[in-house]
Amino acid sequence: MQFFRELKIATLPPGVTVVGQDVEQRNPNLHVYIGASLVFGFIFMMLVDQLSSQRKDSEGSTKKTFTATVGLVVHAAADGIALGAAATTAQKDVEAIVFLAIMLHKAPAAFGLVTFLMHENLVRNTIRRHLFVFSSAAPMAALITFYGLSQEGKATLSSVNGTAIAMLFSAGTFLYVAAVHVLPEIAYGGGSHSSSRDSSRREKNGFTKTELVCLVVGSVLPLFLTMFHGH
Repeated sequence: MQFFRELKIATLPPGVTVVGQDVEQRNPNLHVYIGASLVFGFIFMMLVDQLSSQRKDSEGSTKKTFTATVGLVVHAAADGIALGAAATTAQKDVEAIVFLAIMLHKAPAAFGLVTFLMHENLVRNTIRRHLFVFSSAAPMAALITFYGLSQEGKATLSSVNGTAIAMLFSAGTFLYVAAVHVLPEIAYGGGSHSSSRDSSRREKNGFTKTELVCLVVGSVLPLFLTMFHGH
């Protein structure tokens, strides 16, 4: 493959450059940052969900509403960090794109959260509190990121493209929120030998420590295996 790639580059006419090769030479480990941000966002939200579910002894509907709210709050906070990081840079176009992207999907997310909470038969005052926390997460995180960073921190965040990393981390948290109801089905619903009582008990209490460690290790191991691998 390397031979054909060099042959293709050698046959290009004068004045034609390969954009992908230039980007790859300037950022040789770009794929590592993309994968790591998504994976760690997913793992972080999974750990928050599992640790919170172990501390709650109430019924399953309360756990589901808590998981949905916490997941969207973490997702919104990561969006706010990305917006604050974009505001620290001198790139106005990036700041505008990030702001528009956040605003366009915040309204559907708030509508979906309220609809889900109403479906779980929560009272209106509780729904308003959940919505207030969700709505305050992004602006508070953006303000803390913008005013909390020093000049050295802003330069460092700009050099490592912190806006993109924060957005990818936010996407990873949203991936877990989207898959939170699929994971118990994969873990416990596939085997016919397990009884319904054991399945309901496990789904209520979440994953065991061994299963949680296996999920984390299985998610991180491919990342470390491909970290120093050249394509």
